[in-house]
Amino acid sequence: MSINKFQIFDEVSPLKAVILGRADSPGPVPRPEECYDPKSLQHVLQGTYPKEEDMVKEMEEFKAVLEKYGVEVYRPLPLENINQIFARDIGFVIDHKFFKSNILPDRSKEFEAILPILEQIDAENIYFLPEEVHVEGGDVMPWGEYLFMGTYRFPDYPDYITARTNAMAVDFFTRIFPDKKVVAFDLKKSNTDPYENALHLDCVFQPVGYNKAIIHKEGFLIEEQYRFLVDLFGEENLFHITKEEMYDMTANVFSISPDVIVSDKHFTRLNRWLENQGFTVEKINYREISKQEGLLRCSTLPLYREKV
Repeated sequence: MSINKFQIFDEVSPLKAVILGRADSPGPVPRPEECYDPKSLQHVLQGTYPKEEDMVKEMEEFKAVLEKYGVEVYRPLPLENINQIFARDIGFVIDHKFFKSNILPDRSKEFEAILPILEQIDAENIYFLPEEVHVEGGDVMPWGEYLFMGTYRFPDYPDYITARTNAMAVDFFTRIFPDKKVVAFDLKKSNTDPYENALHLDCVFQPVGYNKAIIHKEGFLIEEQYRFLVDLFGEENLFHITKEEMYDMTANVFSISPDVIVSDKHFTRLNRWLENQGFTVEKINYREISKQEGLLRCSTLPLYREKV
């Protein structure tokens, strides 16, 4: 291994090491009652759930782009009949600390498959959260002095399988990182309608470069929380996506560096805007994986970005 510590301070600094999920042996098509999100449920019911060979091909295309830019790519240990695509869900790095997510109990084996990688890097800085702290990596975004967190802090939280990060997680990370400004965003949730469900923060918001971002206004339940991001980044630096684009996971691209972004080739409106802003856009096909309500950021677990 070429790295010996974890280091993530933001979403865009030059990436040096990442865990990329894997799509081989994801198991049979789930039954409707086994689906964790409304988009997967939709495709199960329609008979359009993605095939293993198509998802493997898409992830290998992503891996090739990462390696093209010199990124060290790690993969989880293979587990039979377990979906291991969305590495972002199972853990995340903030500064020099790695945190194991408290995810849906059925997915605990996914973390065991990456633990050998983590322990070789820095076993002393792997943290396990209290049981009552619910959080997934898609809701966690380090951004310099800020720590952005997607959440759902309403009494009906237990009713939503799509609510993955709770109020206790926001309170916990506020205590753990007293020098950071922890900013929480309450997200719209639906167990049944993928057009009305913001599964994680990275489904409705993501920074690109050092002063721009992709955003979906309607994914935020509280207007002033959305306005905070508009004021922070500036209206002229935001690319607003529609409900249909949010459904397609258009906010869920992935930054290899401040200048290079991996995007789905079908995001023609976004890709044109990014290129007009001066970004290099590496366009790949990720349509099949998107049927599970996750895309490029969801598939990655960054371990080390250069501090610029």
